[in-house]
Amino acid sequence: MSTAGKKRKFSSQSRNRRISLGATYTVLSLLSVIWLIPLIWIVLSAFRCEYQPDGTFIGRVTSSFFPKQFGLKNFEDLFTATYYGVPKAFPRWMLNTLFIAIIDCIISTFLVLSVAYCMSKLKFKLRKPFMNISMILGLFPGFMSMIAIYFLLKSVGLTGNPSHPEYSVVGLILAYSAGAGLGFQIAKGFFDVLPNALVESAKLDGCTNFKIFRRIILPLSKPIIIYQALMSFTGPWMDFIFAKVIIGADNAKYWTVSVGLYSMLFGTHPDTNLFTQFAAGCVIVAVPIVTLFMFLQQYYVEGVTAGAVKG
Repeated sequence: MSTAGKKRKFSSQSRNRRISLGATYTVLSLLSVIWLIPLIWIVLSAFRCEYQPDGTFIGRVTSSFFPKQFGLKNFEDLFTATYYGVPKAFPRWMLNTLFIAIIDCIISTFLVLSVAYCMSKLKFKLRKPFMNISMILGLFPGFMSMIAIYFLLKSVGLTGNPSHPEYSVVGLILAYSAGAGLGFQIAKGFFDVLPNALVESAKLDGCTNFKIFRRIILPLSKPIIIYQALMSFTGPWMDFIFAKVIIGADNAKYWTVSVGLYSMLFGTHPDTNLFTQFAAGCVIVAVPIVTLFMFLQQYYVEGVTAGAVKG
């Protein structure tokens, strides 16, 4: 092929590449706009502060996308109002959710990392069949076991207990954390990267597996610890199905924030005029998760990358 022909071929390939990249960026830009529109609408609705001519506050959905007036009334009402007989219900729901998420984060992170260490660094009988079974079970969504979990908890008095409704919080924590160990695959992939020589040399010095895990593996595993802690925290923080079923509709005092916000608009006493307060609650709920991801993004990416590549 002549030099001119090579130049024409290179120019054609370069043009096709630019067209392909342009089309890709155009599609991604359109998708990002589609995703952002409802988020922007919720944020604008949270700060919407409009009144009817008779002075009545407009809290329901309106036809205008951009509010005519902005204010913090929705947030003030949300934190001070009484819902379902619970004074200052939203702050209590936030504290309930925070408590459940933190406890589940601690328990689930420990279980996942412990199982991942055993699967990665210990050799024992039926190790591979157990890993295969865990992969198969991971293909099924967790809510498929919801009915069985509910009746198991009810049989031991951890849900549907009228004399001790607070026990449902313990049952919900157990539902979140009991099966967390099956999600060890990414953490195992991260531990596989760590040299086995560290474990073998520690065993020669007389260290137990727990001491090796605590003093050698964990100090070298900061990215995967943060990744797993984030995943364990965000699960209960955003979950609705298990919280709704296990805590029940009659225990408003112990609801999580997702159940509480849902009940404001679709519960036994729905009120469409609470939509702007609902939007304010959505904004407040998103703040902790967004903040955590912003500050811990580096470790999150390192943990996912190392675990996924090796795993």
